[in-house]
Amino acid sequence: MKAGIIFTGTGPILILTSHDSFTDEKFVEKLKARGIKKFIAHEVPLEKVKKEYGTHYAVVMGDLRETDDLRVMDYDGHHIFLAFSFSDMGEPIRIEPSAG
Repeated sequence: MKAGIIFTGTGPILILTSHDSFTDEKFVEKLKARGIKKFIAHEVPLEKVKKEYGTHYAVVMGDLRETDDLRVMDYDGHHIFLAFSFSDMGEPIRIEPSAG
């Protein structure tokens, strides 16, 4: 499982995914299906997510309405920015639709 902050046009969201990479075509398609076609992703430590979100992490992981390969952990950008420092974030991964 990976955790990442995804910066979108409407602000950051914190996601959990079982995909190997934020560039994985199936991962990108999942976000596109949710209306996110262009984004910047930063991986964050999963252990920090577990510690910060505690019981909410367990609830999100057990939510049967979500798919196993992409779960939204938090969509409150203010909370996400308070929970993670820039030093927690991995290198940026930029995805945008091709201009063709």
